[in-house]
Amino acid sequence: MEAGAWYRCLDPELDTLRAQARRAIHAHNTCPPDDRGPMAPELAALFANIGQDCLIEAPFHCAYGINLSLGDRVYLNAGCVVLDTALVRIGSDTMLGPTVQIYCAEHAKDPALRAQGLEIAHPVTIGDNVWIGGGAIIMPGVTIEDRAIIGAGSIVTKDVPNGATVVGNPARPV
Repeated sequence: MEAGAWYRCLDPELDTLRAQARRAIHAHNTCPPDDRGPMAPELAALFANIGQDCLIEAPFHCAYGINLSLGDRVYLNAGCVVLDTALVRIGSDTMLGPTVQIYCAEHAKDPALRAQGLEIAHPVTIGDNVWIGGGAIIMPGVTIEDRAIIGAGSIVTKDVPNGATVVGNPARPV
């Protein structure tokens, strides 16, 4: 998975990592907000990197957490899902609206291979000062450059250049 090659998603080692993530996510999502602060300590300990003054609203879900890196002042609104089978970098001063989803995994297109649980992971990079509207979906391998805006409900299948605004399904520049 780390090498960017095809792997079996039902691997026992990956099961252990996902279980660790589920425990940290549960702690975050069930802790009273006044006790939790910006994010539960268990969730913060799981991430690859967390900048200063980040806030993750509950509920939140990630696949592993260990591949998730946040810059400074990142905000993830309620219901965000990050399937971080590859590295996901979210730059400083970036805001994700409610129910934004970030996917890194691509499953095999051949049904026989898919039935074996084969998938490949592609990193997602989101630059600084990006705004992603509620319900947007970011597909595997996408890079969203600095100061871009992703319209609510958009499905981003291709890279988004610096300062661009994209909307729709698939997301297109406006």
